Amino acid sequence: MARELRNDVWLAAGLFVAAVISTALGSVAGIYGADANSDMQWALLYSLGLTAPLAVRRRFPELVVVAVAVVFFAGVTFRIPDLFVSNIAMFIAMFTVGAWVDDRRRAMWVRVGVVVGMFVWLLVTMFQTAIDPSDDSISRAGLFSPFAAMMLMQLLINAAFFGGAYYMGERAYAAAMSWAALEQRTLELEREREVTAAQAVALDRVRIARELHDVVAHHVSAMGVQAGAARAVLERDPDATRSALLSIEASARSALVELRQLLETLRTSGADAEGGSTVHLSGIEDLVAHANDNGLPTNLTVIGDPVDVPDLVQVNVYRVAQEALTNARRHGGPDATADVRLRYAPDAVELEISNTGRLVAAPMRPAVARAGIGA
Repeated sequence: MARELRNDVWLAAGLFVAAVISTALGSVAGIYGADANSDMQWALLYSLGLTAPLAVRRRFPELVVVAVAVVFFAGVTFRIPDLFVSNIAMFIAMFTVGAWVDDRRRAMWVRVGVVVGMFVWLLVTMFQTAIDPSDDSISRAGLFSPFAAMMLMQLLINAAFFGGAYYMGERAYAAAMSWAALEQRTLELEREREVTAAQAVALDRVRIARELHDVVAHHVSAMGVQAGAARAVLERDPDATRSALLSIEASARSALVELRQLLETLRTSGADAEGGSTVHLSGIEDLVAHANDNGLPTNLTVIGDPVDVPDLVQVNVYRVAQEALTNARRHGGPDATADVRLRYAPDAVELEISNTGRLVAAPMRPAVARAGIGA
C-alpha cells in the first residue's frame, strides 16, 4: 500500500509538469483564440489544482474526483489553454472512484453526480453558444449544420469518455475482488492442506502403533505362555522343556521377520513396496496353528470360495484375528478354546471369532487400568 501511495505522488508530479507544458504550448498555439487566458500564474494554479489531488486519490477518491471536476470546470470556463492533461486527470479520478471505493452505492452516486453535472454544464454551454449571434465561426445553416455536427460530436466524445472511465473502474474493482477471493481461497486451501497433512501423520502414527502392537503382543504373549510351561516342567520333563524353548525361539524369529517386513513397508513407497503388504488372509491358517501350539485350542472354518480382497482389507482382517486370538490366550483362562469362522461373499468378507474363556477379575489396584491399543 505504501508503494502505491508513493506512485500516486509521482503520478501527480508528472502530470503537473505535463499540465504546465500543455498549457504553455496551448497558449502558443492559440487555443481559444483571443479569449484564451494566457496568464502563466493562472496556468500554474490550474495545473496544481488539477493534478495535486491525484497524490491522495486512493485515500480520498470521492473528494479527489469532485475536486478535479471543479478545477476542470473552472479551467474550461476561464479558457485555460490545455486540452490534454485535464482530460487525463479527470479520467484517472473517475477510474479511481470505481476501482477503490468499497461502498459500491456511494461510488455509483458520486460518479453519476459528476457525469450529470458535466453533461448539464455541457448542454448549457452548447445552448449559450447556439443562441450567441456574435459567434459565427461555425455555420449553423441547414437541417444538419456543421454546428450541429460539432455539438453531436462533443456529446458522443464525452459519453465515450465518461462511460469508459466508469466501465474500466467497475472492471478493476471486480478484478480486485476476484483476486482477493482467490487469495483467501488459497490461504484456506493451504490451511486445509496443513490440517490434512497433520491428520495423515496422526493416522500413520496410529497405524504404526497398531501394527507394532499386534506383531509384538501376539508373539510375546505366546513366548510368555511357552516360557511358563518350560519353567513348570523344567526339572521333570526335559523334552517338554526343550519343545517349549524351541517354540519360544520360533516365536522370536517370527516376530523379527514380521517387524522387518513392517519396517521395510514403512520405508518404501506404496508403489515400490514388494508384495503391497506384510500379511494376507492366507496367513490366518498360520495364526490358528500358532494358537493351537501355544495353549489355545482353536478351530478354523472357511465358508465360501476365496475372492479378491484389497490389501488394506486383508491386513485389517488379519490383524483383527491376530489380536482376538492373542487376547483369548492371554485373558480367557487355562481352559479357553477359540473358534474362527471366515466367510467369503461375492462382494464382502466376514470374520467371526468366539472363545469359551471367561475374563478373570484382577485384584483392585490404585492406578486406573490403561486401555488397550490393539486392532
